[in-house]
Amino acid sequence: MHWRKFNGDKLQLPIKDMVEKTILAEVTKGVKLKVCIGTDSQVKGADAEFATVIVFLREHNGGFMYIQNDKISRPFHIKERMLLEVAKSIEVAYELCDLFIKYNIVMEVHADINTSPQFKSNDALKEAMGYILGMGFAFKAKPEAFASSSCADKIVN
Repeated sequence: MHWRKFNGDKLQLPIKDMVEKTILAEVTKGVKLKVCIGTDSQVKGADAEFATVIVFLREHNGGFMYIQNDKISRPFHIKERMLLEVAKSIEVAYELCDLFIKYNIVMEVHADINTSPQFKSNDALKEAMGYILGMGFAFKAKPEAFASSSCADKIVN
């Protein structure tokens, strides 16, 4: 899978190398970083389009993100699709977590799952939370899960 910046420029390094280079550049400037990883999806006909984002928040100074898109051509039950979103985020978080530990960067995994039972996505909340927390990652769901529900959502809609 290819990663890109929000402006469409493709990243020229593998994502782990790019994230480390990014962390080093920001830390060298004295910036305190926080990273949020999230995935959102949208069903378009027979396809489910997924967008995973790595959001870098600069304390008191905005942020930026790296984006990866994926498309799967098969029908999904909403709970299955929500858990696949979480799995995609966890896969990225797991690949990068040693960097966040090495550089003392706070990292959260955001799930585009509503905490209110009146929404269909809520069916996957307990499993998603258990999956993320069981992997040792900090968990956020809607409305605090901006990486998935705002940032990644803009990419797939």
